[in-house]
Amino acid sequence: METFDSKSYLNMELLRFTTAGSVDDGKSTLIGRLLYDSKSIFEDQMEAVKSSSEKRGDENVNLALLTDGLKSEREQGITIDVAYRYFSTPKRKFIIADTPGHIQYTRNMVTGASTANLAIILIDARKGVIEQTKRHSLIASLLGIPHVVICVNKMDLVNYDEKVYEDIKTAYKSFSAKLSVKDVNFIPISALLGDNVVEKSEKMDWYEGSTLLYHLENVHIGNDNNLRDGRFPVQTIIRPHSDKYHDFRGYAGRVAGGIFRKGQEVMALPSGFTTKIKSVELYGEEIVEAFPPMSVTLTLEDEIDISRGDMIVRANNIPEKSQDIECFVAWMDDTPLKLNGKYALKHTTKDVKCIVKGISYKMDINNLSRITENVEIGLNDIGKIKLRTTKPLFFDTYRKNRLTGSFIMIDEATNITVGACMIF
Repeated sequence: METFDSKSYLNMELLRFTTAGSVDDGKSTLIGRLLYDSKSIFEDQMEAVKSSSEKRGDENVNLALLTDGLKSEREQGITIDVAYRYFSTPKRKFIIADTPGHIQYTRNMVTGASTANLAIILIDARKGVIEQTKRHSLIASLLGIPHVVICVNKMDLVNYDEKVYEDIKTAYKSFSAKLSVKDVNFIPISALLGDNVVEKSEKMDWYEGSTLLYHLENVHIGNDNNLRDGRFPVQTIIRPHSDKYHDFRGYAGRVAGGIFRKGQEVMALPSGFTTKIKSVELYGEEIVEAFPPMSVTLTLEDEIDISRGDMIVRANNIPEKSQDIECFVAWMDDTPLKLNGKYALKHTTKDVKCIVKGISYKMDINNLSRITENVEIGLNDIGKIKLRTTKPLFFDTYRKNRLTGSFIMIDEATNITVGACMIF
């Protein structure tokens, strides 16, 4: 019997991906198929799904029930909230965000896609490229998701016709030429029957590409993080105050960009003081280097006044600094964005307050046009706004670094996150 190697498992590469598509395009079924065919579900889970499927009168085992956890989702057969699922293969670990297809849940898709390396966008082979396809592709582009897989689903309902697949592929390429999506791949599948999901389909021998799981296991994500610009937002200061570590002072956080090594010259922001890295530590042991998305502790050669919310950067490579921020916002609250309204703002580990100084425009997600007159940004809208913060932020553009180029807006009265923002 093989023993579980916890260290190897922890060191396995993690791929975060999200699914998107119109209502009833088969997102939840696809994830259920991935989990089932890759043997990533327990027997009792499968028995519960079989029992629920029989009670519903489904002809086949409804694998969508593996992800649709809310009662209202099961009753309506739709996804409402973001459902996160975890599984692994010998090659890679995965976190899936199953996001809703309805326009009224656009905010939920933004939530699920904000940390994704890859987006799977499903297209019903019978319907082709529709408005929801364009909407979700725009959001994937706006959120800077590096890899997109277009799964043309329900090929079994069009008799596995190659021409149907090729026509959809051509139509999508024509539309996506307007978007800034780096890497797009197309796979014809049947999530219900499992064609080209985990196993190659014998019914589509004209398709010479890989299965979906093979693509997920092998897509190169090593370059998705910014390894050039050193960014280390400080989350907490570690002072054990013990006899063994009497003088220890460490700065813990998650590496947001670049590579940090012992002996490198770094600068603390906002103070601007420079020093060198004394050590890089992980789980109490010194390591050679740290890179995104590792969470580590840095110790410095000099004692500098550094607090939570400060940022350690490479001395010769500092981010932009400003109190006037222009950004895209995906609005997540029933109450519309207020011009001249005051909000709390959380950027990496830094908390400040801000005021909305202007609304430039709102995106018409259906045709990618801009609405500039009488603009009100309400629930699920995406628009460009101008903010003024109480203290300067140190940031990069979102295209350069998704962590230092984004932040959230919070309603101070309710403590609810009302906006997800990206700096361009």
